[in-house]
Amino acid sequence: MDHHEQPEGDQIEIGKRTYIIADVEPLDVNGTRTVAVGAVLWLVAFLLLLPFYARLEEADRLWWLWTCLAGFGLGVLGWDYCRRRRNRRGGS
Repeated sequence: MDHHEQPEGDQIEIGKRTYIIADVEPLDVNGTRTVAVGAVLWLVAFLLLLPFYARLEEADRLWWLWTCLAGFGLGVLGWDYCRRRRNRRGGS
């Protein structure tokens, strides 16, 4: 390939710059894996903070613990929603 040839793919010009848009499929189109990983990370954060309950209470930071638990709970609800939506659409 000559260094002056343009690679294949769509191009868009914005101002003086030309951007090449690659033909790449998204990794997680239905969101189930992304939401599940997020929920697990909230649970891990909760479990890591749990041994520091007394210290968090002294520093008036106990809300950190409950924020992690709420994040996990909402993540589970979001995962279930994404899973049901995926199944309704017939995805894998």
